[in-house]
Amino acid sequence: MGRLTIMIAATSVLLAVARAESQTPRDSVVATVNEFFRAMTARDTAALARVQFADGILYAARMQGDSVAIRRGTFEGFAQQLAGTRDTYVERMWEPTVLMHGPLAVVWAPYDFHRNRTFSHCGIDAFTLLRSPTGWKIATVSYTTEATGCKPSPLGPLQ
Repeated sequence: MGRLTIMIAATSVLLAVARAESQTPRDSVVATVNEFFRAMTARDTAALARVQFADGILYAARMQGDSVAIRRGTFEGFAQQLAGTRDTYVERMWEPTVLMHGPLAVVWAPYDFHRNRTFSHCGIDAFTLLRSPTGWKIATVSYTTEATGCKPSPLGPLQ
């Protein structure tokens, strides 16, 4: 029985290492952004803290008539908002464009956003990430907020 447990544990470790080694740097960057979305949906502030710099900044741009309204926030404020809400947020991106140079990466992608399983808005996300000793971390998030004119997501309806 002990030998079987050791074999199962060793196999699990080998599979995890193989998965990590097969992941390209681009995959790691996209996985970091997807973990941000997963943590947001779960309201998991500890997971958010692992994938972003504590002093990170968020910028939201929304058209209001002929002008642009820009709202600025901090990752700390965002985490506090998530911890204090009962709402569920689901954000999905698709077809991300990833640019990388050494320890710098940018992810640009269209997204849709749902609050409590109801479509809220769409737009473009722009994440800036830096490679830290513990892996890729998000330094800034900038995004547009568009309540109308959204094309249907290629991901289909929210499941």
